[in-house]
Amino acid sequence: MRKPVLSGIETGIGELFKSAFRRYPTGIAVIAAQGAHGPAGLTASSVASVSVDPPALSFSVIGSRSARAILEAPSFTVNLLGPGHAGLARDFARTGGPRFTPEQGWSVLPTGEPFLPGAQASLRAAPLHLVPVGDSTVVVATVLEVLLGPAEGRLVHHDREFFTHVHGNGNGI
Repeated sequence: MRKPVLSGIETGIGELFKSAFRRYPTGIAVIAAQGAHGPAGLTASSVASVSVDPPALSFSVIGSRSARAILEAPSFTVNLLGPGHAGLARDFARTGGPRFTPEQGWSVLPTGEPFLPGAQASLRAAPLHLVPVGDSTVVVATVLEVLLGPAEGRLVHHDREFFTHVHGNGNGI
């Protein structure tokens, strides 16, 4: 039987909780919206499919100017990143990082939302439910449109680092 490395009494459940999820690899997305003061976006590892009929997804955000702009927007895009987007993910994860530059490849949908044509997929969505939980807000959104990009591999976040996996390297299950 494995013994825990840390205990809740020694470090507090919050630190253990963060440590546990650092060990859990996730996909990465940049969520983007047209805010009152221009485009806003943030990196998210909490994106999940919720329902196919009707199509819905979820993600969570913690209070920031970008998060507020997304929460206040009538619609936004969830851009699922691929292996060539590690730098972009870092830029949108940092306060003050470059965002929506021409070099990053952003475009604007006819409906006004910023989207990333080079993403694995961009899902245009509208908020359905905003659920406050502690210092976060869980967003459940209806998917309005799906734009598929190149299926060239994966960008994965694990233990505070980004990793890429490209199809056909023989490591698939």
